[in-house]
Amino acid sequence: MFKFNKKILLGASAAATVALFVAGCAESGDAAAPAMASGKCGSASVSHTYANGKKVIDGGVSYPVVNAKTGPYHVDTAAGNGGYSYGRTPPADEVAVWNTTVTPWRLPPKGEGSVEEGEGVYEEKCVMCHGDFGSGGGGYPALSKGNAYDNLASLKHQRVGGNDEGPIRVFGSYWPEASTLWWYIKEGMPHPHTRSLTDDETYALVAYILNLNEMEIDGEEVDEEYVLDQEKFAKIVMPNKDGFEPNIKGPHATDDVRAYYDNPKNYGAQKIASADERCMTNCQKPTAKVKPITIEQKDFLPPLSQVRDLPKQENTNGVDLEAKNTYESSCAVCHGAAGMGAPVVGDKKAWAAVVGKGMDTVYANAINGTDGGMPPKGGTDLPDAKFKAVVDYMISQSK
Repeated sequence: MFKFNKKILLGASAAATVALFVAGCAESGDAAAPAMASGKCGSASVSHTYANGKKVIDGGVSYPVVNAKTGPYHVDTAAGNGGYSYGRTPPADEVAVWNTTVTPWRLPPKGEGSVEEGEGVYEEKCVMCHGDFGSGGGGYPALSKGNAYDNLASLKHQRVGGNDEGPIRVFGSYWPEASTLWWYIKEGMPHPHTRSLTDDETYALVAYILNLNEMEIDGEEVDEEYVLDQEKFAKIVMPNKDGFEPNIKGPHATDDVRAYYDNPKNYGAQKIASADERCMTNCQKPTAKVKPITIEQKDFLPPLSQVRDLPKQENTNGVDLEAKNTYESSCAVCHGAAGMGAPVVGDKKAWAAVVGKGMDTVYANAINGTDGGMPPKGGTDLPDAKFKAVVDYMISQSK
């Protein structure tokens, strides 16, 4: 849960805790009957504890499988006994390759990379999804909105006046640990070709993103000439390091979380007078004042346009500009460079083999996606006819 205002913010896990306090169903040993929609306590088994006897971590409940049911839902108990029609159980060595535990105190391996090198890698492999200078775009998140320390104060902003700016939640201002960034890039980026970056390239990208967020390490500005290595990485202190609750760090973290949710005052809830008191309706008194947000078009300056059609794209020298722009923004990440597991635009031999399957097949694969990792329509939301034009453009560049 992000720590903003404990009086009015109620996360999903906290909501589960409130349900535990007010449901009012009597417990029997380690199990209790849940409150059903009918307003009566049901017969399906639930548990407030783990097998070791400690409370479920967020104060909620778990639903053991009893009489082929988990809570009110039936369970196919035979499904867990094997006999799958598809796939296979991976051997231990395959699991070990992907078993990466990321923690704030686990440093990345030794290596180094400069901001300048990171900018080069970013322009080659990241900009088409995350936008110029990490500004975001095409449904992919922004990585920076300027100075992280200045943006930190925006986390208290609320959009209550129509034109008010909301919180700026990007890496620099919001993330509590830098380790997540390094390992996410290393293990999961770039999207179509994960684990293709070297450790040095990963350090360089992290350095570049720190630079975009105008951050400092140990009092030194991460400028264009900064070189990041393992020793310097260990000294990164994120601006919002202490902006979350409950505490999930240290050897006693799980018990700290239990203690936090045991006290509903920590998150603005109220506990009924007695845990044994039965209550099925109107058990929770309001603990927050809710102000409805009403925004009319006149509140926007300039007013929002009612026109919904897109501007007409003109052909230039026979090139469909919309198709060309879509290719560059959504498809070039895979089809624009060798080694990305996709036929490269301009490779006549590769595209001749693709077209040889028949254009109906080529269009179908492009629109529906492939098992090789291409998302449907390259991740765009274009109509089928317009995405076919993108495919035609790519093929035309390879003739």
